[in-house]
Amino acid sequence: MNEQISPSKLGLGILWPAFWTGLPIKLAFAVVFLALGMVHFETRIFLAFLMLLTSPVTVFALPTITLGLDSHLGEGVGIALLFLLAIPIDIWALGVAGRTFFLERLRREPPDGLGLTLWWKCALVGAIYVPILWVAESATTQGAISAARSIFETGFLEGTPVPERISIELTLWGTVATGVLLLLFVIGFSLVGRVIRGTVESARHTPENYQGLITRWDLMRVPADQGLMMVALSGAAVVLSLLFWSSLPVFTPHPHDCCKKPEVKAEPVFKPLETLNKDEKMIAQLAAQVDLLIEQRAEAELEKEKSKGKGEAGKEAVKAPAETEPAPPAAKKP
Repeated sequence: MNEQISPSKLGLGILWPAFWTGLPIKLAFAVVFLALGMVHFETRIFLAFLMLLTSPVTVFALPTITLGLDSHLGEGVGIALLFLLAIPIDIWALGVAGRTFFLERLRREPPDGLGLTLWWKCALVGAIYVPILWVAESATTQGAISAARSIFETGFLEGTPVPERISIELTLWGTVATGVLLLLFVIGFSLVGRVIRGTVESARHTPENYQGLITRWDLMRVPADQGLMMVALSGAAVVLSLLFWSSLPVFTPHPHDCCKKPEVKAEPVFKPLETLNKDEKMIAQLAAQVDLLIEQRAEAELEKEKSKGKGEAGKEAVKAPAETEPAPPAAKKP
């Protein structure tokens, strides 16, 4: 055993493989719950949610972050259900990663119930430290953004084009925020390693040599009942797949009400030949309408002239009898 292993290496050596061991199972449940409409959040919140979900030390930190720090991580009963399902997954993942790390790196005999022991110790550290990390990283990011903007406001980089200004500003505050986040991660791994060290020291040394340890690692990867394991995994995959595909037509995931974006209709594909044919047909229709309007106007003028001619002929016919009427007889003289 390497007696001088640092707490940071100890915490990282157990948490990192446990993270990748339980991540696929957690993501499968997260996708199914999204399809069922049990969880709603936007993209930025979804990334923060995944960071909390995938780590085995954050199960008790979520209530503090959402309620105590008033941080919005989304809505839906699926969030609480996901974190409850993550508990047995994390216990199993920590047990697998812990037994391998104890045998391979520490040459110690893994104690009984190692997964549960590692889980409650990691969860206890996470319940206290992760909210502190959340507050510290949020304050650092906001301060770095304000400092980067103040540099441009002082006129130090006056005249910088807008694209370059955005890149410089993002690099300034992003570098600071990333550096602080990495430092906080190292501190967190160190805290987890210090808490786990008691379990390591209480475990006894393995009696086997290196070849015997290799044999034990190989046997650990082979389940006692391979057929039962294959049936269980296949059945779980089929059930999750059926839930996912059966729920998609009705409960398609959608953005939260506060994050809805205006609907933008996609422009149709431009087709030159069809456009020219439509234009030619439209021009022909317009030309036919113009010809029809000209004919109608000509007929209207012709009718107007005819009616005008009939009206003049009638007036002459009325005047003619009045001119030919005989004069009244003259009065006779007495």
